[in-house]
Amino acid sequence: MKTILIVDDEEKIRDVIQSYLAKEGFKTLEAEAGRQAVEMVYDHTIDLVILDLMLPDMSGEEVCQAIRRTSSVPILMLTAKITNANRIQGLSIGADDYLTKPFDPREVVARVRAILRRTDRDQLLADRISFNNGHLVIDSLRHTVFCGGDLALLTPNEFKLLIALAKYPQRHFTREELVDKVMGYDFIGDIRTIDQHVKNLRQKIEPDPKQPVYIITVYGSGYRFMGGRNE
Repeated sequence: MKTILIVDDEEKIRDVIQSYLAKEGFKTLEAEAGRQAVEMVYDHTIDLVILDLMLPDMSGEEVCQAIRRTSSVPILMLTAKITNANRIQGLSIGADDYLTKPFDPREVVARVRAILRRTDRDQLLADRISFNNGHLVIDSLRHTVFCGGDLALLTPNEFKLLIALAKYPQRHFTREELVDKVMGYDFIGDIRTIDQHVKNLRQKIEPDPKQPVYIITVYGSGYRFMGGRNE
């Protein structure tokens, strides 16, 4: 289930968009201000942001730029600004699409689906990614990982854990989220099982497992991946 963050200071608009997305099987989160939205992108696993440009504390453009400093999550902008210059500006600072108000909620859903299809396809094409100047290389098609040029022999769960974290650098994942991604939603054991998987994975990919540079602990909560991706 994809999670969509709806950012708008008008409750009625959030409610309408939420209702239509829920009918199509999407999970939604809501924010009514810019800083709140930036924090939610940082703290949650979000697949797409619907972002109004007119917010009480920050402009939508500022929110988009703040999100882009740490995340490549797709952004669909909503605005009453209709000039071509506004549209070009939005796209130039990192928005993926642009929809003007008033809008048909069905078109919002259609745009969301189109953006997610495109980004899912792009992620599939990125089958080989590297971090920290090539020290860590992940090949998702061949299910292989290289560290410092050497093959790291990961178990299936360790590989799924690494992919889940590395797909969203700097994103905070709770233990529950990682258990769902690695062991599945029907896992009924201790969620701290994920801690052992992290410990084992660190032994295989970290230059110094006692001072990790890739998988960082968020104390009392979970983990985040901090490797710098190479373009």
